[in-house]
Amino acid sequence: MNHVKLGEYNQLEIVKEVDFGVYLDGGDDGEILLPTRYVPDGCKPGDVLNVFIYLDMDERLIATTLQPYVKVGEFACLEVAWVNQYGAFLDWGLMKDLFVPFREQKMKMQKGNSYVVHVHLDEDSYRIVASAKIEKYLSKEMPEYKSGDEVDIMIWQKTDLGFKVIVDNKFAGLIFKNEIFKDVHTGMKMKAYVKQVRPDGKIDIELQKVGVKKIEDFADVLLEYIRKNGGTTPLNDKTDAEVIYETFGVSKKTFKKAVGDLYKKRLIVLEGEQGMRLA
Repeated sequence: MNHVKLGEYNQLEIVKEVDFGVYLDGGDDGEILLPTRYVPDGCKPGDVLNVFIYLDMDERLIATTLQPYVKVGEFACLEVAWVNQYGAFLDWGLMKDLFVPFREQKMKMQKGNSYVVHVHLDEDSYRIVASAKIEKYLSKEMPEYKSGDEVDIMIWQKTDLGFKVIVDNKFAGLIFKNEIFKDVHTGMKMKAYVKQVRPDGKIDIELQKVGVKKIEDFADVLLEYIRKNGGTTPLNDKTDAEVIYETFGVSKKTFKKAVGDLYKKRLIVLEGEQGMRLA
């Protein structure tokens, strides 16, 4: 059976041109319309296009060359475009908005607010839908990461301990608040590093790779830290190594090199035991 993948990209061949677009060969799903506005210039029957397949207002398969913000099987932070008596509709970058039924909302979604959701096919209706009940869709497998592995993360939600994150679009992780040296917010995506995988499968994440990142990278972190603390810090090269490690997760040697780097660039002023301030 050669079916198209709904909610994903498919490589489909143009079979015929019509006034309102082109039809693509959807295999067992029949011919699928790519409306004129999405047809690349110069296309002709026999050409193969990379298209995203979703359902139109009448629940028919339709193709687009637009790139949605998220595909089926992925997590994303999306804004609510409108709400009706059935649920909320999220802007995911396509003409038809993405539906979140009320039963899949943790709290009643409000127009204009953004929420982290998981996108999947509803088994009953075969529609593409989203759910804010993230925990249901995170993997229960034991992650096979090693300390120091680079991962892709998305900031999920703030907690008393720090920020929960989604790791590699699959696992739950946590960045402790005393290890966050830059502004982060829900929905942000970035590279990060595995600090450790705990025996229960939870992943501790850190934003910089200790000891391997270049000194210049930590110098940026230190500068941002001083900025966020009103332009001064009592920390200096006499500060206890443990305090430095607890604050930044780096060695005193790395800290001192970064201080020297910022001082040479005249970005900070050293004030002895009073610490340092922005120049």
